[in-house]
Amino acid sequence: MRSNRIRTTVLAATALLAALSLTACSDNGSGDNGKSGAAAPAGSTADQQPPAATAPDSGKDTKNTGGTSSNTPAKNTAADSKDSTSGTGGQKSNTGATGNKGTGNSSPVTCTGSNTKVTVSKVSRPINHLLLTATNTGSVPCYAYHAPALRFDDAQAAFPVLRDSIPQAVVTLAPGQSAYASIGLFGEPDGQELHKGTHLTVYFTGKSNQGSTGAPAELTLPAGTSWGDNGFVTYWQSDMADALMY
Repeated sequence: MRSNRIRTTVLAATALLAALSLTACSDNGSGDNGKSGAAAPAGSTADQQPPAATAPDSGKDTKNTGGTSSNTPAKNTAADSKDSTSGTGGQKSNTGATGNKGTGNSSPVTCTGSNTKVTVSKVSRPINHLLLTATNTGSVPCYAYHAPALRFDDAQAAFPVLRDSIPQAVVTLAPGQSAYASIGLFGEPDGQELHKGTHLTVYFTGKSNQGSTGAPAELTLPAGTSWGDNGFVTYWQSDMADALMY
């Protein structure tokens, strides 16, 4: 009896071991764990691997990838930043150099006695007129605003300006170009008192037309020049004929 009981126990144990072995084989395959969707244990391989959707795509968009930016070596990131900065800096430097040679320094300035050469000469027509010519001697364009302000010798007041001669637009002189203004030495009525003139000061006005700006031009009048208090000077014109039509 005792021998039979031992044999039965051994057989039962053997059957139990076989059953456990079959269960272990089933667990190592793609059986119940894969179907049930059970969470992987902490520290498992599944936890350590990034999801496929968040894997870096050749490192082009590290800003929007979130945690994937840590996959990019710090050395490469610094190099990219340096290259980007040096490239931007180069563009700024080139723009500045271009501006110095062209756009930046070619913004028009106001014409004055410092950046123009002013001459005064007699003309045959119309009679009793002089012609003022202001030529831009600078390296950038200049605006010949309004009319020149004239003072003959030691006159107490500036010479009258002919308002009817206002041009349609401000005269802009490129380097080497000239603006013109005519001087009517005296007008109606006849018999007015005339003054002999030897010296003429030409003042330039700014955009606001409030007083003079910059250095004036000091000129010697043609011999035999006489002027009257009711004479006039025109606004600056871009064409000589336009200046002499008054």
